[in-house]
Amino acid sequence: MRPGDSASPRTVLVVMCAGYFLVLLDVTVVNVALPAVGAGLGTDVGGLQWVVDGYALALASLMLTSGAAGDRYGHRRVVLIGLGVFGAGSLACGLAQSAGVLVAARVVQGVGAALLLPGTLAVIGRAFPDGAARARAIGVWAGIGSLALPAGPLLGGALVEGLGWRAIFLVNVPVVLFALAGTAVVVHESRESRARPLDLSGMLSGGILLCAATYAFIEGGRRGAGSPEVRTATAVAVPALVTLAAAELRRGDDAMLPPALLRRPAFTAANATAGIMNLCTLGTLFVLMLCLQSVQHRSALLAGLTVVPLFAPLAVMAPVGGRVTSRFGPRLPAAAGLLVAAAGLALLTGAGEHSGYADLIPAFLLWGVGCGLLTPAVVAAAIATVPAERSGLASAVNNTARQTGGAIGIAVAGAVAGQPGDQERFLRGFHTVALGSACLYAVAAVLALALLPGAPPPTDRRS
Repeated sequence: MRPGDSASPRTVLVVMCAGYFLVLLDVTVVNVALPAVGAGLGTDVGGLQWVVDGYALALASLMLTSGAAGDRYGHRRVVLIGLGVFGAGSLACGLAQSAGVLVAARVVQGVGAALLLPGTLAVIGRAFPDGAARARAIGVWAGIGSLALPAGPLLGGALVEGLGWRAIFLVNVPVVLFALAGTAVVVHESRESRARPLDLSGMLSGGILLCAATYAFIEGGRRGAGSPEVRTATAVAVPALVTLAAAELRRGDDAMLPPALLRRPAFTAANATAGIMNLCTLGTLFVLMLCLQSVQHRSALLAGLTVVPLFAPLAVMAPVGGRVTSRFGPRLPAAAGLLVAAAGLALLTGAGEHSGYADLIPAFLLWGVGCGLLTPAVVAAAIATVPAERSGLASAVNNTARQTGGAIGIAVAGAVAGQPGDQERFLRGFHTVALGSACLYAVAAVLALALLPGAPPPTDRRS
């Protein structure tokens, strides 16, 4: 029997959602384990930044290319490879005996996630050819992703408390085995008849640029902005940027980042806003989790429970934000979400060593509700500003912008906050990160109001 001969579309949806859930779970599950990882492997904040950023950098660097690889070589094949690589990386993370090995394993995880993420949506699209059924299936897929964000701190906290930090990686292995077996049995192979050629030069130069910039921020926080490490990273980043720009201009519409799309102000603004969203959110979250555990001395489980009011609104507000965006266009919900989240982040500047749960809840709720409104709006804006046949590429660029922003945000926030052992300096740095993020969100709100599309004409609206 060929794969997928007797499989129902719902079975395909369940299997693809399992893989997607793992990818997004690993964005947040690791944060709650960072103090335990640092103590277990004897690494400082710089090392912990690389534990988080190793995953994010690989994901950001390969996202666009992996989508094109699925179109060219088959989405089922790429998803299977992605699951295998992600599972191998998870196992290596759980067995790592040094920070360097853990970071390398996290990079492997990120490579697997980058191969997996675009393919899951492509497979679901093929499994549901009817437009209405496809929209409902994509809604389920997006909802599962939203649930992964609040599940990360809760599951991570429980695993760290009960079994140790290695369990947050090892728990992925049985789920990966299930998804591998399911994909092999129930998913048809699919590829595009006119797939774009892979932009390997763009992928390589873009990856080098992103890694060099991240290294410069992390080492700048460790050793100072004028250190030889920072100068070397800058010397690598500048030619990588020039090479990337030249490669993308030369390839035109076949480029990983087509210049014609980047010349659209609304498209560029949508992706800049998406990058700022993750830069501020993931950067602040990185230092927040260190503050909750290393400064306020909460357990991993209690720290995970503490941030539920931040992540729960993301899951609840995502469908609400989608409906608001559908009715009013992305401009107003994006700006409103940015300003509400900015208010929440600004409130965090009052957090101190003895701040209680009641002191933090208003900040978390505003921050989470704002991001819940913002996320569907920036995705819709990126897609609405390009021709319909390029919507898949637009979505991939938007995802890449978010992952890139997150990687840079973690590097910057860690450099600003410093080591949590120096509590007074760390708290000042944490407050600076929170206030800076609030200001960036306010600037992005102005950008959104100026450049993002507004409500569609009445004739374009669906009842």
